[in-house]
Amino acid sequence: MLELFTSALVTFFVAIDPPGVAPIFAALTDGAPKSHRRSMAIRSVVIASGVLLGFALGGAWLLNAMHISLDAFRAAGGVLLFLMALEMIFEKRTERREERAEEIIGEHDTHPEKWDDISVFPMAIPMLAGPGAIATMMLFMSDATSLTEQGIVLAAVAIILVFCLVVFLMIGPVMKLIGESMAAMITRILGVILAALAAQFIFDGIKGALMGG
Repeated sequence: MLELFTSALVTFFVAIDPPGVAPIFAALTDGAPKSHRRSMAIRSVVIASGVLLGFALGGAWLLNAMHISLDAFRAAGGVLLFLMALEMIFEKRTERREERAEEIIGEHDTHPEKWDDISVFPMAIPMLAGPGAIATMMLFMSDATSLTEQGIVLAAVAIILVFCLVVFLMIGPVMKLIGESMAAMITRILGVILAALAAQFIFDGIKGALMGG
């Protein structure tokens, strides 16, 4: 159980990538009133939690409805996570996030009297509950063989999301503490870890398919 919790916790931390998301949230809410920043932080995490919970509960049904085997999804999910890991290592993921942030900031500059609602897009989706996090959720929930194991997986992702909420609420001091260089370094290290985890998912999927065949 401890091994499952540790694996899920690390994988969700890497997939959601709080060090990479925090600077984006800071940029999108720069200059906003504290009340608006607090509201966006809470709503972003709540909406992302709902999305991930939906896939956690309905992921198995979706796979069965589409006649997709667990091994096929495990291998495909591993490929998706591996591609995301490469983007993290080479900072492509960060660049894409920053471009989205710049677009929204540019739209705000044309209407400075109004602060945009960034809770749904881009913070909840795809920053927090992106393809990587959704695939990770479905992979772990599909592998869970009991309600206890499913509860452990949900507890792991809940801890990461609560951590994101705390970081968002304390975004000013957090950004001063880690800085852009440190955030970039952490993201690259997490990318290497995610690549290894993704490779394991791919190997397990191929092994299961060959043994099943």
